[in-house]
Amino acid sequence: MRAAVIFGLGTSPADLKLFQAGSTTEWSQGLPTSSGDADAILIFGGDGTIHRHLPALVRLKLPVLIVPSGSGNDFARALKLRSMRDSLRVWRDFESGKLSARPVDLGVIVPFASPERTHYFCCVAGCGLDSAAARSANRMPRWLRGHGGYALALLPLLLKLPAFSMRLTQINGADRAEAGKLTLLAAFANTQFYGDGMRIAPQADFADGKLDVCRISKLSPLKLLSLFPTVYFGRHLLVPEVEYSRTERVHVQTETPIEIYADGEYVCETPAEISVAAGALSVIHSPR
Repeated sequence: MRAAVIFGLGTSPADLKLFQAGSTTEWSQGLPTSSGDADAILIFGGDGTIHRHLPALVRLKLPVLIVPSGSGNDFARALKLRSMRDSLRVWRDFESGKLSARPVDLGVIVPFASPERTHYFCCVAGCGLDSAAARSANRMPRWLRGHGGYALALLPLLLKLPAFSMRLTQINGADRAEAGKLTLLAAFANTQFYGDGMRIAPQADFADGKLDVCRISKLSPLKLLSLFPTVYFGRHLLVPEVEYSRTERVHVQTETPIEIYADGEYVCETPAEISVAAGALSVIHSPR
């Protein structure tokens, strides 16, 4: 077995020692140049580190194990890998042949302004409140981002960020459904979680070939503030101003361009098409 290792911000080869102990695997650092150079890839980091490497991971088509070590670990959470020990246990099973990798979907964003560019994401893309909170959280110290930074960034925005006019065109095969309205937040989800544990899309399945779309319409600041804690449990779907649907792809258009963030990282501005690359990433993850 040959494994390539990627170290994200705040991690180092010292974190690999637990995996090396008693292992016969040959280890190398950095992305392999071709799929023939390794049998698997380990990523020590969070959602941002994964996001930045997705184009190469899609090209290489090698099994990937996430070791949650970032300020936000929502993709690892979706894979039921909540700690380094979880990842170590799964790696041992994979290394011994007891566990196989499985394909999962990725989200894809293509800006209308530059259709030749493809941006992958593993968790959730969003705009509105989500983008403003991600932008603010990214300016915080890393230790604070990893201890509720997204929620801290979001809270003051709930009381002051205005709604914006957004038109969503959802496309499923030959069917198109178009709806425009004042929107506070729109999330396009490949997995359930974002913002370090918020279940913005509690019904999302990263192996169904579809995106889950959650749109929150204009609300009073007080009602929006009371809605915020329910997102951690997926109960926000009970509120009439929250629309939830599933689609193969969606066109996102706004009166003026607004930022789209995905996996906590800036991607582009609207208008854009967001869709799914079915089975684009092979992952090693916990079956329980």
